[in-house]
Amino acid sequence: MIIKEHHRGFTLIELLVVIAIIGILAAIAIPMYKQQTIRAKLAEVTNSMSHIASALTEYWRENESWPSAMTTKAMVQTTMGVGLDRVNRMAAIDVTNGVITATVGSISGEVDGCTLIMSPSTGTDRSVKWIWGGTCRAPYIPKD
Repeated sequence: MIIKEHHRGFTLIELLVVIAIIGILAAIAIPMYKQQTIRAKLAEVTNSMSHIASALTEYWRENESWPSAMTTKAMVQTTMGVGLDRVNRMAAIDVTNGVITATVGSISGEVDGCTLIMSPSTGTDRSVKWIWGGTCRAPYIPKD
């Protein structure tokens, strides 16, 4: 009588298939993860810009004009009362004629140096709508 010996374990082909599947999943997941971490870090800049936009809206409603040009965080804080001391990911800020331009920094080489812009659009009913734009890649610019 012949007794067959059973081998335990995986074949080389099975192991290679599993490694290939893991590689494909990693190739998809890592870029998506990187993009989401950049967006999360950009939230600091966009939230700060939204606070400035709120202050500018109130200023415009009271005065029916935009404040004089502000080109530093300190000027924005002094003029509009919006604290930007702890905003580390905004390399520079410029507010001229109601247009808010922030230069991104200290996030990633993919977005450092690009700008996010909020432009006001005023209505006859004294409303202000803010429109996003800038030089950052489209996935990183917030939707209106």
